[in-house]
Amino acid sequence: MFDIGFWELCLIAVIALLVFGPEKLPGIARNAGLWIGKARRFITTVKQDVDRELHLQEIQENIKQSEQNGLHQFIEETKTGLSELNKPINIDPLQSTEKKEDSSSSTPSTESSHKTESSHKTETR
Repeated sequence: MFDIGFWELCLIAVIALLVFGPEKLPGIARNAGLWIGKARRFITTVKQDVDRELHLQEIQENIKQSEQNGLHQFIEETKTGLSELNKPINIDPLQSTEKKEDSSSSTPSTESSHKTESSHKTETR
């Protein structure tokens, strides 16, 4: 932070000794140390709070992004479901069973017609 070297500290100590005197200097140094410690703790606390807020903001942004992704996925699933619902629906159950029977009965009926034709041929002989 500050670039204070050894000689600058010695100069400050000599000036403090001249200004405050040798009897008050230890008490003032102690108080100065306490104030510097409080200031450092305060700065550390502020840094931690700022870091915590930044981390919280990042988490909130990630949550919003994941919610949006989830919302987009939900919308796509809903569109797919709606497109399936828009397909024509056969309401008459008899038509669907008749179609199945017709398709299944068409094959045996041709086979039975071949059998009847062959039986007629054998009878005529």
